[in-house]
This record gives sequence, C-alpha cells and structure tokens, in this order.
Amino acid sequence: MKLLLASQSPRRKELLTNLGFDFEVVKIDCEEILPEHIKIGEAAAYLSELKARAFRELTADEVLLTADTVVAADGQILGKPKDEKDARQMLRMLSGKTHQVYTGISIKTTDKTITETDVADVEFDEITDDEIDYYVQNYKPFDKAGSYGIQEWLGMAKIRKLSGSFYTIMGLPTHLVYKILKEI
Repeated sequence: MKLLLASQSPRRKELLTNLGFDFEVVKIDCEEILPEHIKIGEAAAYLSELKARAFRELTADEVLLTADTVVAADGQILGKPKDEKDARQMLRMLSGKTHQVYTGISIKTTDKTITETDVADVEFDEITDDEIDYYVQNYKPFDKAGSYGIQEWLGMAKIRKLSGSFYTIMGLPTHLVYKILKEI
C-alpha cells in the first residue's frame, strides 16, 4: 500500500522515515478550528480527524496518516505562537511547571479511519527571560505547539523530567503509528 503523510512537519517526516516507511508527503487545506468547549484531551484527535476528513477520497491502495499536537498548561491549550511576544508568554507559562503534550493521529483507508491519542507529561526547570529570548531569537519556534521543540536547545537545557513518549512530544507517537500500520 502507498502511505501518504499529510504533514509539512520536518520532524514527522524524519520520524516516519526512521521508522522505515516509504511515503509521499501530501498537502491538506483545512481550517483547524476547535469547538469552543472541547475537552483538552480530545483536541489533538479532533484536529487529526478533521484533516483526514478534508483529504480527497483514497484509492484502494492508499493509506493516509494525519497528526496534530496540542500542548496544555494550566487548563488551557497552547497552540502555535502568533508572534515573538506570544511565544515568550507561552514559555513563561511553562517555566518551572509540568504540562501535557497530546498528539493525535488518524490513519485512514477507503473503509475506515483509526484515530488514537498519546499523551506525555513534560516538566521544565525555571526558564529565565534571557533564556527565553535566546531560544525564541535563535530557534524561531513559531511552527511548534507550545512554542518549543523538545529536540532543540530548550528541551536539552531545561526539561527536567518526562513521563511518556519522547516522540509523542516531538509530534508523532511512533509506537502507535508503527502498530496500526503493521495491522493494516
């Protein structure tokens, strides 16, 4: 079967390649708007399924993979930052606290869609304003939920503790993707 990855994320491409899958990257135009009262734990799966539904009809030999990552802190969802000010504000909110990272995946064939969510807890040390400025200016985390990439400087320097999959935090719960694709 031909695997289609509906993501422009270089991290997801790298992880799927490292899992040993051949795939084609496809684009989906989909407005990612959450319902107003959605539960935080359901948001990533909702967005992943929204993307899968927005894609064209699949042929019998195609499998579509969509994903979405949501960072949650203090009872609210932190999406991708709008600008530097927003990124700094998010990172201040995460400083010295534990937050959750949810990544939802949807794997779609012509006859079914399987959607799963994985969650990981991330605990940051205190992050100074100078460290936040350094990170935002040098790593430009504007394409990342919660304004950071675990694999970048901030993750290496400031994450004290993880509970859950490192790859879920990176944006693709590889263990779930592998398991589901092997079953299809």
